[in-house]
Amino acid sequence: MRAEQAGGAPAPVTGSWYRPMTARPPDEPHRTATNLELFFDLCFVVAVAQAGATLHHQLAGGQAADGVVGYASLFFAIWWAWMNFTWFASAYDTDDAAYRVTTLMQIAGALILAAGVPAAMTAGNLTVVTAGYVVMRLAMVTQWLRAARGDPSHRRSSLRFAAGITAVQAGWVLRLALPEGPGYAAFLVLVAAELAVPIWAERAAPTTWHPHHIAERYGLFTLIVLGETVLASTVAIQTALDSHAALGDLATTAAGGLLTVFGMWWLYFAKEAHELLTSLRAGIVWGYGHYLVFASAAAVGAGLAVNVDLVTHHVELGPRAAAAAWTVPVALFLLATWALQVRPHHLGRWHAALVPVTAVLVLAATLGPEPVLATGLLLAAMTAASLVAASRSAGL
Repeated sequence: MRAEQAGGAPAPVTGSWYRPMTARPPDEPHRTATNLELFFDLCFVVAVAQAGATLHHQLAGGQAADGVVGYASLFFAIWWAWMNFTWFASAYDTDDAAYRVTTLMQIAGALILAAGVPAAMTAGNLTVVTAGYVVMRLAMVTQWLRAARGDPSHRRSSLRFAAGITAVQAGWVLRLALPEGPGYAAFLVLVAAELAVPIWAERAAPTTWHPHHIAERYGLFTLIVLGETVLASTVAIQTALDSHAALGDLATTAAGGLLTVFGMWWLYFAKEAHELLTSLRAGIVWGYGHYLVFASAAAVGAGLAVNVDLVTHHVELGPRAAAAAWTVPVALFLLATWALQVRPHHLGRWHAALVPVTAVLVLAATLGPEPVLATGLLLAAMTAASLVAASRSAGL
């Protein structure tokens, strides 16, 4: 007999080939990320690393506008495919062999997309990226068709997901035939269509995603993206050391970068996110808003690498532009995290103002002599001040 979970839903049977895909209860106890989900994240971060590395090279080469536009576009594809799998898995993870094989197909699509990122960002060749993205999304269609068959109470919403995703993928393929100008317009239309599909589908019958599980999955991906930023920064500094750059300049850059990443981690995990996921609307706003969190966090590594290049005189940007490559994504991360993770907890007025004030000061550091170190010190001060404010609120 199959094991039963809280709420009467059958628990996943590891090792079985196929079982009905029934909805898992949103209050299931001890729901945590699976090994497959962790593997999924690690493979997706390859695409994140490719996008960040290409952004670094384009910024350093003086192609800031093209680099930022290309990065924002490609990161949408990475984030959107990851996000759709995450929310689906929260409601319908059966962990049978069919589910695992379909998920591995999505991973294969992510790796195809990652292989095409440099050509897409530097030469505008979107063929490989589109192929990888469509593989990921069509694999997701098969999952939704399984859900429609196995869960009659959510069949209408599952079929809406399957139909909507399929239609938009046809649009992405057709977009390859368009010239550059109409292609950009088509991109915006297709992005809007992708974002609209879950809203339209969930109106039929909201899926049973698990708030604790979703919050954990987003937190884990944030950790992986921050880790990729640390790795990119370490590689850049090692390259600078090999070129015998000035140790004093590298030391301040490295210290500022480390303090900044520490502060970013502290801010993101300061409050429990699952408490905010109280409705479908809250989940959509919170989930969609994380595009800015993930994209800015990954761009921080590229910004630090650009400033290391500035120390070694291997960059075509001026000091202020190089500084902005660092301060802008840090400030964006602070504001996005504040809006999604901090402000909704209704902290005291001056406590809640700490993050946006710090973001403004970080942007002002663009004009200073040591923008990376100044940013790190500002985030360290913000963290210390938030701890003092939290202690006072608790009466300690």
